[in-house]
Amino acid sequence: MNVTSICCIGAGYVGGPTMAVIALKCPNIKVTVVDINKQRIAAWNDADLDKLPIYEPGLKEVVAEARGRNLFFSTDVEKAIEESQMIFMAVNTPTKTYGEGKGFAADLTFVEKCARQIAEVATSDKIVIEKSTLPVRTAEKIKEVLSVNTKGVHFEVLSNPEFLAEGTAIHDLFKSDRVLVGGDDSKTGKAAVAELVSIYSNWIPKEKILTTNVWSSELSKLASNAMLAQRISSINSLSALCEKSGADIEEVSKAIGMDSRIGSKFLKASVGFGGSCFQKDILNLVYLCKHYGLEEVAEYWHQVVKINDYQKNRFAKKIITGLNGTVNQKKVTLLGWSFKKDTNDSRESAAIYVADALLEEGAEVHVFDPMVKEARIHQDLTALWEARNDSKKEIETKLKRCTVHKEHNVALESSFAAAILTEWDEFKFYDWDSIADKMIKPGKVYDGRNVLELNKNINQYYIGK
Repeated sequence: MNVTSICCIGAGYVGGPTMAVIALKCPNIKVTVVDINKQRIAAWNDADLDKLPIYEPGLKEVVAEARGRNLFFSTDVEKAIEESQMIFMAVNTPTKTYGEGKGFAADLTFVEKCARQIAEVATSDKIVIEKSTLPVRTAEKIKEVLSVNTKGVHFEVLSNPEFLAEGTAIHDLFKSDRVLVGGDDSKTGKAAVAELVSIYSNWIPKEKILTTNVWSSELSKLASNAMLAQRISSINSLSALCEKSGADIEEVSKAIGMDSRIGSKFLKASVGFGGSCFQKDILNLVYLCKHYGLEEVAEYWHQVVKINDYQKNRFAKKIITGLNGTVNQKKVTLLGWSFKKDTNDSRESAAIYVADALLEEGAEVHVFDPMVKEARIHQDLTALWEARNDSKKEIETKLKRCTVHKEHNVALESSFAAAILTEWDEFKFYDWDSIADKMIKPGKVYDGRNVLELNKNINQYYIGK
């Protein structure tokens, strides 16, 4: 099979950037990204590249070069499936909110729908690639669904998990630490693996392209995210001890990080990790361990998530305690809503849970984020409250006390406290002397990312100091 046309189902944070880079690096291959969300596809096709649905440094430059040449965005899913020899599945796999595995297992509804559509439409052989983060042995289930095709079509299912860090996704795609490709140890399986390897080889050194069996590839993604999240929760657990003992978490982190056996990455104390991967993948791993009767292993990994929740709750309580034990009718400003800088992704952001805790205590919450829009902020809070079965009236009342601003100065004026919840670089360069003068005295800043070095006329709290 000589791949000349690729289709990606799912135009989100994984599918969009990944396909844009593949199109840029492989100009002889037609790349079509499809999604049933018409608004999202319209945004990808907008002439104004600042209106792309995803904010990633470097993304608009890649799209500008490849779009219309060999990169296309469409809602015609069936046409793209039929025309392509290789199909990437990059659909959402959220944690289940119902039934068996509720709260832990990945919801594969969209994956199954995607596979069924491929099975129904395909009239020629296809290589189907798992790009979404999926539980171990999902490929087996995808093969079962694809087998309903009775047109004599042969499908090869590969695992090619993404290892992108939002905010640096384009850099990560250009200069990947590794690319993982998992496939069957059969003649057709090896041939399919070789096809995908040949695509990545256009810009990734072959020594960085690892080939494994499908199951190892699937588990490697879960394991990688779990290990990284474990480091964050470990250092965050120590930050609480530092505050009680008089130690400085930054000094402790530096000392630990200089140990060559450990290294310095992911040892930054903070209000907690967020994003679409860490929590979801750990909970998936917990569910997998329980499925195989490994209760002690499951509890070990579950503790990583529990510490993360503890850190967010501890931070919110610190704000409440610092404001004389009550935030009722007090203006508290949150700086940052995205789960990390240089992205507009707010999934599982610490800001959601800190805002929720403050609103529950009667605070007037004001928010500024340079990239996350008001609609998304209200959507994040509404989804949390609906999952908790809050009434419609309760939700409406709390939303009225959550104000989103386009200017940080307006958001901070007359605030009793400001809380840094995303490490946006611009926060470091604000005129904090002027801000302090406009806050309710004594002005307080709670730095949930330990990014500020103020030493100004303002009370400061740092994680673990």
